[in-house]
Amino acid sequence: GKGKAFELKDEVEHLGADMVIFDNDLTPAQVSNLEKLLEIKVIDRPGLILDIFAQRARTHEAKIQVELAQLKYFLPRLTRHWTHLSRQEGGIGTRGPGETQLEVDRRSIRKRITHLANALKKIDKRRAASRKKRKIIFKAALVGYTNAGKSTIINVLSGAGVPVENKLFKTIDSVTRLVRYESAPDILISDTVGFIRNLPHDLIASFKSTLDEVREADVLLHVVDITNPEWEEQVEVVNNVLIDLGSSETETIMVFNKIDILKNTAELKILEKRYPDAVFLSAKDGNGSEELKASLINKAL
Repeated sequence: GKGKAFELKDEVEHLGADMVIFDNDLTPAQVSNLEKLLEIKVIDRPGLILDIFAQRARTHEAKIQVELAQLKYFLPRLTRHWTHLSRQEGGIGTRGPGETQLEVDRRSIRKRITHLANALKKIDKRRAASRKKRKIIFKAALVGYTNAGKSTIINVLSGAGVPVENKLFKTIDSVTRLVRYESAPDILISDTVGFIRNLPHDLIASFKSTLDEVREADVLLHVVDITNPEWEEQVEVVNNVLIDLGSSETETIMVFNKIDILKNTAELKILEKRYPDAVFLSAKDGNGSEELKASLINKAL
C-alpha cells in the first residue's frame, strides 16, 4: 500500500541506501512505480537469484541457460529502461522514438530467446543420447538446498576435485563422475544445481537438461546442512522441487552433512532416532564417509 511505500522511502533516505531488494516477486508495474517513488534501483527475488546465477555460470551450457532465463525475465520489464526517451500514445503518426526503440529491443530479445532455446534443445538431445548409452549403469544424483555441501560430498565419493566454496549456487554446472568400488557395480554420480525457495520458473525451465540428471537417477542423495536452523523448511523446499520434477518417488538416502560444526550433540542423537536409515557425516573431514559409500553401494547391488 501507499503508506508502507512512503515508510520505505523514509527508511531509504535515513539509511542512504542505493538499492532495495524485495524477498518476493514483483510485477514490472510494481518495480516501475517503486523506482519512481524511491528514486533508486529496485530488485525482486527472482532478479537477484538470476544475477547470482549469471556470476556463477562457467560452462557454455550454463551461460546459455542463465542468459535465456534472464531474457525471459527482463522482456516484460524492458519499458522502464527507456524512460529518458519520449513515448507517445495515439493513432497513426504519433509514435515517439522511445516506443520505436522499445519495439526494436523487444524484437531483438525475442530473436535471441529463440536462438538460445534452439541451442539448448541441441544440448538436450546430446545429453539424452549420452544418457541412453549409460542406461545400464547405476546412477545416483546429489540434490539439496544450495550450500548444503553437495560438491564436497561428490569429491569425497569420487575424488572429482569439484571447486568448493561457502557460497550460494557455487556449482550451477552439472558434474558427473564414474566411480568404481570393490565388489560393487560401477556408479555414475551427478552433482546438480542447488535448490532454493521460490526458484524462478524460467530458471527451472532453462535448466531442464541439467535437472534431467535428477529425473534419470536410480537413487537420490538428499544432502541437508544440519547446522542451518531452517533445515526442515529447506528439506520441504527440495521435496517440493522433486515433486515438480516428477522424482518424488525415487529412492532417496538422506545425508545430514556438517556434523563437525553441530554444537548440540543431543539434537544429533534425536535425529539419528528420527531418521534411522540416514547417513550423518562431515564431508569436510571425512567422518561418516565410509557409511555413505556403504549405503550407496547397498542401493547399487
